[in-house]
Amino acid sequence: MFDFLTGLVATDGFIIGIAVPFLFVLTVVIFFHELGHYLVGRWCGIGAKVFSVGFGPELFGFDDRHGTRWRLSAIPLGGYVKFVGDMNAASASATMDDALTEAERARAFHTKSVWRRAATVFAGPAANFILAIVIFAFVLAVFGRVVADPVVAEVRAGSAAEAAGLEAGDRFVSLDGQPVASFSDVQRYVAPRAGSPIAMVVDRDGQSIDLTITPERLEIEDRFGNRIEQGVIGVVNNPEAGRYRTETYPPLQAVWLGVQETGYVISRTGGYLAGVITGRESADQIGGPIRVAQVSGQVATLGFIALLNLTAILSVSIGLLNLLPVPVLDGGHLMFYAYEAVRGKPLSEVAQEYGYRIGFALVLGLMVFATWNDITILFGNG
Repeated sequence: MFDFLTGLVATDGFIIGIAVPFLFVLTVVIFFHELGHYLVGRWCGIGAKVFSVGFGPELFGFDDRHGTRWRLSAIPLGGYVKFVGDMNAASASATMDDALTEAERARAFHTKSVWRRAATVFAGPAANFILAIVIFAFVLAVFGRVVADPVVAEVRAGSAAEAAGLEAGDRFVSLDGQPVASFSDVQRYVAPRAGSPIAMVVDRDGQSIDLTITPERLEIEDRFGNRIEQGVIGVVNNPEAGRYRTETYPPLQAVWLGVQETGYVISRTGGYLAGVITGRESADQIGGPIRVAQVSGQVATLGFIALLNLTAILSVSIGLLNLLPVPVLDGGHLMFYAYEAVRGKPLSEVAQEYGYRIGFALVLGLMVFATWNDITILFGNG
């Protein structure tokens, strides 16, 4: 029994090794998502009754001067903002409107213009993207990142690189016309393009060489044993060829790089989801809370900066997921508001209700599928 308890609280045990990093990442991401809704809602004149970090019974809280109850709840898996008049899943015209006072009706969500409601809903995912930019910029400005020159140190035998004619010492100049500044630029460009030809320009002893290479799809294993599929061309960099160094950036440049990094995560995530829908990508990489908890614990062993970067990546993913046009998600709300803006009147409450039932079923199905993936991968890696 003592050994069991010791294992729970050890630095590599469940509580400190997995639960704490997971709750840190999830709480930060969800808090800023809901804070986006809350702040823009207030700016639009919408009152908020409750801002809760977590679900379930309140552990402690306080009322602010705007009449919002800020609370920390017992189940630390998410959170929510409850706006005045927000009495049903559709956030549509409240069926209990008579229960509101005149002052409450003036601040109720459903009484505001479609543009104010849309801005309030969009603010959640937008806050996730802003959080990611801030985290990336902070890390780049304060701690920097390791940079390597885009030089080939070794070409793997039998690889796509060898077939294309790449040689050790070649320096990547551009890929499909896009300039290359570091070796990570090559890795990032190649990874999602398995099976797609890439036109590249390399510098070889001062001469510009044009080559075409088609990345191979390969399952690779990271340092934690997690398996992922991505495109590879079979070239290796090393400290000598790449002249590894850590570069930090002034604040404005760091912010711009943070924007680019966020855009890259959006592109990769969106591209993967599109690939799953079209059948080009396997859906086995879709993960749920178990996977997030596992990865959070693994990344935490690399240090706090790595955990911050994971928080930024997850924040982008949560923001993008919420923008999917599925009822019950923010994107579903925005879809209904777009209809209302075009037609001049909202979709009927019956249609919205059926939409939310379908959306709930889709989200529930996705959660079950993701959790099944988590369990399969967890036991498969174990």
